[in-house]
Amino acid sequence: MASGWTDQQHEDADFSSADLSDVAMENCSFSRCSFRGALLSSAMTRGCTFEACDFTDARLNGSEHCHSAFTNCSFKGASLFSALLEGCKLAGSQFEEAELRGFTLSGGDLSYANFFEKEDLKGQDLRSVRFVGAELSGCDLREVDLREADLSHANVSHARLEGADLRGANVEGLDLSAFGLRGVRLDVGQAVALAYSLGASVYLEI
Repeated sequence: MASGWTDQQHEDADFSSADLSDVAMENCSFSRCSFRGALLSSAMTRGCTFEACDFTDARLNGSEHCHSAFTNCSFKGASLFSALLEGCKLAGSQFEEAELRGFTLSGGDLSYANFFEKEDLKGQDLRSVRFVGAELSGCDLREVDLREADLSHANVSHARLEGADLRGANVEGLDLSAFGLRGVRLDVGQAVALAYSLGASVYLEI
């Protein structure tokens, strides 16, 4: 298998169970391709696009992705342990039963992504990530750094937020009063909005 792919285009290709470990891909595009059960450990992508691709049970351990897009992809049962995603777009992708421990998200767009109930994201650094309309219901978000993240209209019902840092985050459409907020860090605007939602009268002295 070639160790480097550049400017390749693939549609409806089948890479199921292929060994793509250590392969470096740059400016490649994949549409409706299957990577089911593929080995992508330590693989690297830069500026690549994956549209409606199937990564079910794929192994992406230690892989690195820079400014690549995985839109409407399925990562069901995939392992992204220790993977790095920098400035990537994963809008509309599904992460049912995916292994996400130790993975790193640096910025990026996960709008309308589905993380499924009880996904463990505890302690992750998710600063500045877009989660607009994302499905985070029941996820473990304890001690997560969500500063400057966009959580507008995300579904975080039954999620655990204890110890999370929400300063500067867009929480439009979220009812923070419905959560256990022990140890949660809020900025002044968020704290005032929360107080109003609980029926308090707030007086800010200048």
